[in-house]
Amino acid sequence: MIIGRLTAFLAAALLFGTTAQAGIDIGPAIGTAAPLLKATDTAGRTVELKDIVGRSGMVIAFVRSADWCPFCQKQLIDLQQAQGPLAERGYTLAALSYDSPMTLAEFARKREIGYMLLSDQKSEMIDAYGIRDPQYPPTSKAHGVPLPGIFILDAKGVVQAKLAEEGYKVRPPVEAILEAVDQIGATRGK
Repeated sequence: MIIGRLTAFLAAALLFGTTAQAGIDIGPAIGTAAPLLKATDTAGRTVELKDIVGRSGMVIAFVRSADWCPFCQKQLIDLQQAQGPLAERGYTLAALSYDSPMTLAEFARKREIGYMLLSDQKSEMIDAYGIRDPQYPPTSKAHGVPLPGIFILDAKGVVQAKLAEEGYKVRPPVEAILEAVDQIGATRGK
């Protein structure tokens, strides 16, 4: 059902000349510059978009936590299937959460994650994207988590597509990400 709904969004996007978005609308608008990425990798180094973007762009998944969110953990594992196909298309893949670099490094080691996991411990990037989940007060361990979403940026950092579902339990499937990237490529080729 989700794939059918995502396919309908993608088909409508082609008809109307924009790129797909599923479920809910979060974060920067399609066609606008994304906030400049600045986060910490699992080795504790500061990384910026210009340092990690592929020749075609970047797919960045915002997740709540690799430590305690089972839906995020599953998504992070599933995203491994996208790494190779995205690289073939010229895109890098990264996931960003408010987890510490150490927590992300441990998760990547245990699950053999080959793509970048980025830490935003102060939720600065999450806030810059405007996707902090407002339901968690400062006293909650979940304070600072993002609304889960996937943003597809071109090589200059412009939002080309975004995929997000209402709630945190359902995540866009890998197939929808690859379809959106392919549609961006088809649109550029026109």
